[in-house]
Amino acid sequence: MVKILMHGCNGKMGKSIASICKEDENAQIVAGVDAYNQSPCEFPVYASLDEVKEDVDVIIDFSNAAAIDHLLEFAVERQLPVVLCTTGLSDEQIQKVHKCSEKVAILRSANMSLGINLLMKQLKEAVKVLGEAGFDVEIVEKHHNQKVDAPSGTALALADSINEAMDGRYEYVYDRSQVRQKREKKELGISSVRGGTIVGDHDVIFAGEDEVITFSHRAYSKAVFAKGAVSAAKFMQGQKPGMYDMAQVIDVAN
Repeated sequence: MVKILMHGCNGKMGKSIASICKEDENAQIVAGVDAYNQSPCEFPVYASLDEVKEDVDVIIDFSNAAAIDHLLEFAVERQLPVVLCTTGLSDEQIQKVHKCSEKVAILRSANMSLGINLLMKQLKEAVKVLGEAGFDVEIVEKHHNQKVDAPSGTALALADSINEAMDGRYEYVYDRSQVRQKREKKELGISSVRGGTIVGDHDVIFAGEDEVITFSHRAYSKAVFAKGAVSAAKFMQGQKPGMYDMAQVIDVAN
């Protein structure tokens, strides 16, 4: 049984993770922290990490960038592994994450979905064949109309996994509306769609001569990210200091 401290417990993702843990005999949220909304929960909720009294094994974080510095300091002080899910970190904070990982185990991923992370592994293999065969690569991502950033962090992570496999061959192109020229082979196009309540759709298109291969992922609810975070928490229990990612969680599951 992994005992979890949920940092950002009253947000949408915190509540989703709490719901999943209620049905999981191997995971339990024993305390939560949320500075902005102290709504009732089935576990003690504190306004600050410093108030937490419970004995915990792992921290799951779905909070905001402003809270990350203190979270990292708390994790190092208490020697607790962290599943770090908050996005929008500054370069300085990312450096701090890596520095703190020398003292505690930290798992950080652009997307907590097991499906997306499995897709990243598959794309690395696919591009070695299709990219070398001259296929063009395009990514189309779709999200709800309240999402403010574009492209999505997941789309960039998919692109990075492809580019890493090809030794940085590709250059990312986000907008062709102002350019009148043929597509260059070194381009990796990334397009964004915003509308309705789309949770998250990602298509990676390999377009060759007379054939197209598309890898797709559809998230129908935020529960897929919550499930991944709980799986990551189980994996992180007792891990040695260092940086971890969801690919390692998938490897253990297999």
